[in-house]
Amino acid sequence: MQQRLYQEASGEFEHALQLQPSLHVARYQLAICFFALGQNDESRREFELLRKQTGPSHQLSYYLGRLLFLAGDSAGAIRELAPLTSDPKIPDADYYLGLAYVAAGNQANGIEWLEHSAQARPRDYHVHYRLARVYAGAGRKADADREYALYNKYRDAERGTEERMRACNTALDAQAADKIQEFCAHLVDQNDPEKLVLLGQLYGEHGHFADAVDPLLRAVALDPDSFDAWHNLGLSYFRLKRYQEARRPLEKAVALRPDIFDTLNLLGATLYVLGDDRAALPVLDRAHQLRPDDAQLKAALDQLRKAN
Repeated sequence: MQQRLYQEASGEFEHALQLQPSLHVARYQLAICFFALGQNDESRREFELLRKQTGPSHQLSYYLGRLLFLAGDSAGAIRELAPLTSDPKIPDADYYLGLAYVAAGNQANGIEWLEHSAQARPRDYHVHYRLARVYAGAGRKADADREYALYNKYRDAERGTEERMRACNTALDAQAADKIQEFCAHLVDQNDPEKLVLLGQLYGEHGHFADAVDPLLRAVALDPDSFDAWHNLGLSYFRLKRYQEARRPLEKAVALRPDIFDTLNLLGATLYVLGDDRAALPVLDRAHQLRPDDAQLKAALDQLRKAN
């Protein structure tokens, strides 16, 4: 567990439970292993069984609330998480409660709890990212821009300081395949879309575009409204020259944030390579409006216009 080798740990805990089915601590740790591995149905089964065996607890409610949220049951997640926000042993219950309210369509309560979370943990980039998205959806552009800036600031700070992030970076720099597997593959749990995006970015920055695809696919499955996840997935496919597969993620990213030059430019290039000049033209034209002084883009746009 300490080394985040959850697959190996789960096997040991399952063996312990075969020997002693009433060993509640083993069942709790097994449920956490399943959660970290993204085996959410198995994790929920173990947590619910443990609740029947031992009675309710805040720790069980926390994980069950998160699992219900991931399963799309926002009302169930709110029911589990709402009583936990005053428990200092569960400091991020307010964050997940805010996400559950947003998913349930209660934007006001969602913003309230996410703001509460940001005040309590101002360096948590997850909170700033989600707040930015909710503010943007509410038309509060200045607030959204501020939160996006804080998200980038604290995400980059964590990338440079978190021990396992540094170890993963070192392994990628050294092209050490065994160390990459050890330090990168076990870097994040499979239910944290922001961490999965960060892992995908780390792979991409070191040229491991194929390795970036799986964590990014998991990220978009968990969080279909994540611009960063869709953009980086499209970028990974583009770098792999899998242009047809790059198209949809980049179109999704542009739909989520139509004012990002790099994504528009990348989508335009993808459409051009695919031979869809008619679709590429308005995309590149929008990118040109954002950066009218970009000579390379202007030349490409002029060429496209002449050809069409």
